[in-house]
Amino acid sequence: MKLEAAPAKRAKVHTVYRLADGTKVPGVTTVLGVINKPALMNWAWQLGTQGIDYKHYVDATARIGTLAHEMIQEYLGGPDWDRSAFTREEIDTAENAVLSFFEWEKQTGYSMKTFAIEMPVISEKYRYGGTVDWLGGIDASGDYWLVDFKTSKALYPEHEWQTSAYYKALLELGYKIKGVRLLRIGRSSDEGFDDHVLSKKQLESGWKVFLSALKLYRARYEYECGKKYGFKGAA
Repeated sequence: MKLEAAPAKRAKVHTVYRLADGTKVPGVTTVLGVINKPALMNWAWQLGTQGIDYKHYVDATARIGTLAHEMIQEYLGGPDWDRSAFTREEIDTAENAVLSFFEWEKQTGYSMKTFAIEMPVISEKYRYGGTVDWLGGIDASGDYWLVDFKTSKALYPEHEWQTSAYYKALLELGYKIKGVRLLRIGRSSDEGFDDHVLSKKQLESGWKVFLSALKLYRARYEYECGKKYGFKGAA
């Protein structure tokens, strides 16, 4: 498994995923981008009716989400987040998400023991890559849990599809995973948190959706390459 990092100014590092033989493969979120998301389209339309450019809004909220992730990951033993890369307003907003995380810890009584943070994983069998938010122990058993942090207002089906793909890649790599959970932490003081543990059935269903998206992604990729370089063979 080979990884390349292409840094972008004041942005999260973009990981390029490669198989052991050097072949570049798509990331999980890129693959799922082929699926139409009606809720997202409706949300963008609603912003437009309010005179808000959804692209600028997404950029702003994405930065806050990234910062919230980095703050929580630092707390859990990850690298220090860059205090100079964000405005005071962004930091204040992201701190709401961190407070939601602390409230989750307090209410559940869990103590997270980190094994890995922002860990890239590659599926050689299915030829895709992804980056796991957090892997480690949560309960007294010490068994591994896969946790994906979300700073959205709600949890959506694509979050389950995404996490199911990470789960399958981890199993392929030999990790024994006790459970998988989506932990949504709100970006405002009134959004709170959602702790969603995925059942085996949900993980299998999510995996089937991801595999279908991966097939469509490759078909579209081949089609676009054909358009660019010319289709060969019989008409």
